[in-house]
Amino acid sequence: MKELFAVIGDPIAHSMSPQMHNDLFQYYSIDAHYQPLLVKKENLEAAIKGLKAIGISGFNVTIPHKTEIMAFLDEIDPLASDIGAVNTVVNQNGKLVGYNTDGLGFMKGLASLTSDFVNQKILIIGAGGAARAIYYTLAKTGVKGMDICNRTVEKATHLIETCPYQITSEALSLEQAENKLSHYGVIIQTTNIGMSPNMSQLPLSINFLRESSIVSDIIYNPLETFLLSEAKKKKAIVQNGIDMFVHQGALAFQYWTGITPDISRMKQIVMEQLGGTKC
Repeated sequence: MKELFAVIGDPIAHSMSPQMHNDLFQYYSIDAHYQPLLVKKENLEAAIKGLKAIGISGFNVTIPHKTEIMAFLDEIDPLASDIGAVNTVVNQNGKLVGYNTDGLGFMKGLASLTSDFVNQKILIIGAGGAARAIYYTLAKTGVKGMDICNRTVEKATHLIETCPYQITSEALSLEQAENKLSHYGVIIQTTNIGMSPNMSQLPLSINFLRESSIVSDIIYNPLETFLLSEAKKKKAIVQNGIDMFVHQGALAFQYWTGITPDISRMKQIVMEQLGGTKC
């Protein structure tokens, strides 16, 4: 009997996960199908009960359900519980178990650029859900120092204070971060600045960006944000959000099937959908 997998969210038509996962199922000769499912907020509980009732093997969770879904799962992985968000669910013998692969996916993508990120001074721009997943995951991994800058400093302070892992961090205003940008070997951009309609904006000035530092923007559409194009001019090493997207999807696939998938194949599928080659 064909196994069923899915991604739930609202909106969902834009998701690139179905093409990526269905290609993997075919490539590894797994009799399964991955389906995008539009689920409204008010229908989330009923949807989860329905997916469980039909014996779905696993599913991904995207906006706006990553936090609310936790109330309807049987078990939650400790890291996902600390982050306060789930993006991957596995059906383990009728029990729905939630995981968060966003931070781990980002970390694996970052590791493809540098194996020494644990000892680098890191700056995260933004203090939303993505920043939280990345910050907590890197902190748990043992990163020595990691600051957060945000338009609202209080939000960055709250993220730092609620982190359950030991790490040295400072909450900064955007201006403070701009002035000490040369201190950081890795800069991680997690806001939506750089996406339409803010494609010509920078999240902060990079006048003091040091040469050969890593600038990673989790946006992948456009493939090269204004931040990355400007960072390139300063001879920084740049990375868009495709690596994070592909690696978090690979971790989900591994949770579901026990197979470590071909990352390069997954990346090619995503690039074909986006129709570009930058970064």
